[in-house]
Amino acid sequence: MRAGDLAAPFPTVREVTPALDAARLLAGRNLPGLIVVDDASRPVTVLPGTQVLRLVIPSYCQDDPALARVIDEAAADVFLRGVEGRTVADLLPRERRELPVVDSQATVLEVAAVMARTRSPLVAVAGRNQPMLGAITLDALLDRMLGT
Repeated sequence: MRAGDLAAPFPTVREVTPALDAARLLAGRNLPGLIVVDDASRPVTVLPGTQVLRLVIPSYCQDDPALARVIDEAAADVFLRGVEGRTVADLLPRERRELPVVDSQATVLEVAAVMARTRSPLVAVAGRNQPMLGAITLDALLDRMLGT
């Protein structure tokens, strides 16, 4: 089985997409992350869901999670409003890591190696400088590898 056989349609965003729209897409579709594409639909980077949380959660709570315990749920909802007016570009790390992309002929083991090396819960399937064909999630990859 090749990556092209495992690739499934996957939602993408652009750097100009509002951060709140990206958060809603993650939550509404229960996604592990989003693939950020350029204007030609070529993968640029993967935005893990945890990176969205980093923007929403105040840094003092990230530094000391015990502080988060003293904030009630009603006040916690206010933090999400802090992303209004921000874009996906604001969520991306300053330093871009290796892009988790494989071509359609990559084997299941190659996909797993890229996922493990890049610590990404999903891998885009695209040819070099080509539009994205689809993506493979960690869940789908494990299902294939375990034969479930």
